[in-house]
Amino acid sequence: MSRTLARRASAEFAGTALLVAAVVGSGIAAARLSPTDVGLQLLENAIATAFALGALILTFGPVSGAHFNPVVSAVDWWLGRRAGTGLTGSDLAAYTAAQVTGAIAGSVLANLMFDLPAVAWSQTGRTGGNLWLAEIVATAGLVVLVFALARSGRTAVAPAAVGAYIGAAYWFTSSTSFANPAVTVGRAFTDTFAGIAPTSVPGFVAAQLVGGLVAVAALAAWYPDAGRAADAVLVPHRTQETTTR
Repeated sequence: MSRTLARRASAEFAGTALLVAAVVGSGIAAARLSPTDVGLQLLENAIATAFALGALILTFGPVSGAHFNPVVSAVDWWLGRRAGTGLTGSDLAAYTAAQVTGAIAGSVLANLMFDLPAVAWSQTGRTGGNLWLAEIVATAGLVVLVFALARSGRTAVAPAAVGAYIGAAYWFTSSTSFANPAVTVGRAFTDTFAGIAPTSVPGFVAAQLVGGLVAVAALAAWYPDAGRAADAVLVPHRTQETTTR
């Protein structure tokens, strides 16, 4: 791995780890602070996640683009492959590995911060056609949003827009919008409010991948030249990479 790719992959690792730490940690805090009100717990979890995601995009975007999501990275590679923009195949492999391992590390970190076992497999089953449909919708919407922002030159608002979308999707989807295979895997490592049972992970990940395919089809119809802006998803980073070597 080149030094430049290693730097970008490390940003994806750290950003995804901190995102999952925010999701899991705020879920634990919400359950402790509001033990009898599940609706309030979800609100607290959603607000913390939305704010953390926006801050993390601002922090790591100039380094790696702040994908934090294998589906976003895969679509970035797919759409940019002909135009020579976005991720290469080796970039995609490095990003995906960093995101998945970062998500697991973030879950472990949150557990430890709240004095829980480092790893405790979740017992929260999340399965069923309605939840998988929700994950397709949540993931497709997220991917379309980030590419629409890139193609229309509005990446400056990506931190707020993506954070707002995920915060809202906590409430308008029955699955509470995982919308991210790496985050889904990471959340299996905590038996807390935000956890998902390992047996439920394959169904969620499959639905998220379908959501990515739906997004590709939608982008082909609405933004047929989206691949030309693949290097600006979520935040432009190729130019920054060139000027900081």
